[in-house]
Amino acid sequence: MTIGWLTEPLPRTPDGDGAHPDQLRRLEYLSATDASNFDRIVSFDPLVVRAARRYVPVWRSVPLPVADSLYVDRIESDPECRPIFIGRSTPHRERMLERSKHYLELLHIAHGTKAEELADALRRATISVNLHNEPYPSFENRVSISLAAGRLVVSEPLSPTHGLEPGIDFVEVTNAWEVDQAIWAVKQYPEAYEPMRLRGRLKAELFRASRVYPRLVNAALHDLAVFGSERRLG
Repeated sequence: MTIGWLTEPLPRTPDGDGAHPDQLRRLEYLSATDASNFDRIVSFDPLVVRAARRYVPVWRSVPLPVADSLYVDRIESDPECRPIFIGRSTPHRERMLERSKHYLELLHIAHGTKAEELADALRRATISVNLHNEPYPSFENRVSISLAAGRLVVSEPLSPTHGLEPGIDFVEVTNAWEVDQAIWAVKQYPEAYEPMRLRGRLKAELFRASRVYPRLVNAALHDLAVFGSERRLG
């Protein structure tokens, strides 16, 4: 059994009307996919399914699972409350992080990291910032990874939320000034945000790989047994 996974933000309308150029470019990349290589295809975002179905049949929508190795059982507070952002640089992200980089010593890791390096980087930070590639809504897996690592997440609005609640599980921000102020508040009053860190860590169990994959694989096997597959073999 072969399952394909859509991981990129795509337009949210069938014809791409009103979509950001970055979303349209990713949809163009998807058009090169040979759907006959897969038994089932899963999307990380249910809101992009209508556009994706132009090229591939989407079976389910499930957020990307988080490797069990990235979870922590004990949340330790960092007295320095150092903020971190892990992700490639884009004009939108640079605008959003400019103040925090200059005044609050935010660490930006723009290159790819292995699982061990990612876990180590998160252990050395208290605040994990999440920003979209461009100014359009999405859900990034760095949010669930950061929550699993026991970090306090400061994020642009998530869409879909996949069960996470702004103001309860993470701090929601909408512009560069709010990013700066959220980080400053956590650094000044870290104890006030500990309940949110704990709540976020509990919510991260929704994404644990050892729980998500067995359910998904069992469902796929049952579905294949009933409806078969159009995957081309050989």
